[in-house]
Amino acid sequence: MTRMEPVTVVGLDAAGAPPHPALAPVLAAAGLVVGAARHLAAVPVPAGADTVTLGPLAPALHRLARAVAAGVPSVVLASGDPGFFGIVRRLRAAGLPLRVVPAVSSVAAAFARAGLPWDGAAVVTAHGRDPRPALNACRALPLVAVLTAPGAGAAELGAGLAGWSRRLLVAEHLGTDAERIRAVTPEQAAAQTWSDPHVLLSLAAPDPAESAPDPVAPDPAPAPRVAAGGMRSDNQPAAAPAGGWALPETRYAHRDSMITKSEVRALVVARLRPRLGRLVWDVGAGSGSVGIECALLGAAVVAVEQDPQAGATIRANATAHAVTVRLVTGRAPQALAGLPEPDAVFVGGGGADVLAAVVARQPERVVLTLAALDRVAPAVGLLRAAGYTVEGSQLSAARLADLPGGSIRLAATNPVVVLTGERP
Repeated sequence: MTRMEPVTVVGLDAAGAPPHPALAPVLAAAGLVVGAARHLAAVPVPAGADTVTLGPLAPALHRLARAVAAGVPSVVLASGDPGFFGIVRRLRAAGLPLRVVPAVSSVAAAFARAGLPWDGAAVVTAHGRDPRPALNACRALPLVAVLTAPGAGAAELGAGLAGWSRRLLVAEHLGTDAERIRAVTPEQAAAQTWSDPHVLLSLAAPDPAESAPDPVAPDPAPAPRVAAGGMRSDNQPAAAPAGGWALPETRYAHRDSMITKSEVRALVVARLRPRLGRLVWDVGAGSGSVGIECALLGAAVVAVEQDPQAGATIRANATAHAVTVRLVTGRAPQALAGLPEPDAVFVGGGGADVLAAVVARQPERVVLTLAALDRVAPAVGLLRAAGYTVEGSQLSAARLADLPGGSIRLAATNPVVVLTGERP
């Protein structure tokens, strides 16, 4: 019986060198070597070995499966750590036995060049997929590394981060003679052409009013805000916020009880389905409690509020809960023009014109709360006319309240109708 020879997956560093000299005999004995053209050119491929230049992956997988079945030693060349957003996942899915020898990943190298810790970073990829989740992660979180791709690189991400207080470090050609690390604002990144491959680090600026960074070299001071340890990547579920959600109203500054009550907020946030990689609008944000709890669950959030005093309250609440919420001060629907496309929208205030402007943007989900029953039917009709499936419920909670003499009563809160529109 032919012995199943594992495929050796070799990570090359940014300069194209294998991570360890002991791999030289592995390459020398290979009968099949698979890799991108630049990787095949960077290593001493044996003269008698067959090679497959990676493009579409299916032909390479077929050749590797045949080589494994025939006992032919095979090597796959990849960049950095092949198990980190790399080819290992696809090879495993094809059922191939593997031996993986990684090099330093480009993300680790980028953080090292910047002199930053990264155990609290989120690592996301824009390669071969919709770049919006990566962009929304940069909008939501204080420290994000993005594996970029042509058409989804620093220029495009910088353009999408306009309006967010972010500082970007762009690492081009890591480990080569052409290596360049540049610190830029999102606007500067959007205006430039960047070499591929490059890694983008998105950092929350220490102060939204800070001056533009040196465009030639990153300045390590002042240090950016860095999240506590616990790396997340874009295919992992977000951890529940340590302090929970549907928090009591006392956890938020607000005036005149202008806040979505915690019982209602619990359902609203559940219906919005916030998570890392999604963008939520909170329209008529008031205290910002709904948007802030979406941000606690990993979403990027834009809060739209016409009252400047309420806007200051939203900023204070976001700071108190250590989340990023972009505030747009203005009256909806006019203030919605030019905002990035949302995945979900909460409409906490405004009339039919606001809801019409929201559904015109076709978010996946629209959630609104209504106290007046005469507004329910028009809202349902507007959502259905825009192609949404609508469900709704009326919530009324009664809270425990003390009475003289040690007795307890139930104090009713005002009933609220929660409508949810979902695009099929």
